Amino acid sequence: MATSATTAKTKAAKTTARRTRRTGRRDPLAITLLKADHREVDAWFDEYEQLEADAEKLALFNKIALALKVHTRIEEEIFYPEVRGAVEDDMLDEAYVEHDGAKKLIAEIEAMQPSEEYYDAKVKVLGEYIKHHVKEEEQPGGIFAQAKKGDEDLDAMGERMKARKEELMAEMAKPKAN
Repeated sequence: MATSATTAKTKAAKTTARRTRRTGRRDPLAITLLKADHREVDAWFDEYEQLEADAEKLALFNKIALALKVHTRIEEEIFYPEVRGAVEDDMLDEAYVEHDGAKKLIAEIEAMQPSEEYYDAKVKVLGEYIKHHVKEEEQPGGIFAQAKKGDEDLDAMGERMKARKEELMAEMAKPKAN
């Protein structure tokens, strides 16, 4: 009896070790940065669902919108062009179209007030749209997986992306003069 319990524990330990080894492998910096953006925005969409006050909804949506605008710019200016060739053209083309759809929905929401009809519904749809896009990028065989198999130095690219993100955040976070 003790042997089967020991065997079960050993099997569990091996499974855990294997899982840790596989997922513990460090993603290159470019992918790490993009995934971190995905997690942050996903958490904000979840947080938005809990809000009731219009001022809080507006403030959080503005954070989401800024993060998404910066993220899409970095992907479109640096990541997507540099991984083209390693990643299937159709996947990248779809990603650009998904970005365009998200940008249009963000602009619609920005033109509204949280008290207006459909504001919350549009934010929810944007969140679902982004979740779909993230899945396309992160799934096995998706954009990130294909990019990792390419010849690009994704750590050096990550450094460029990090610097560009800082520039864009500073530039786009400035209040607009009327």
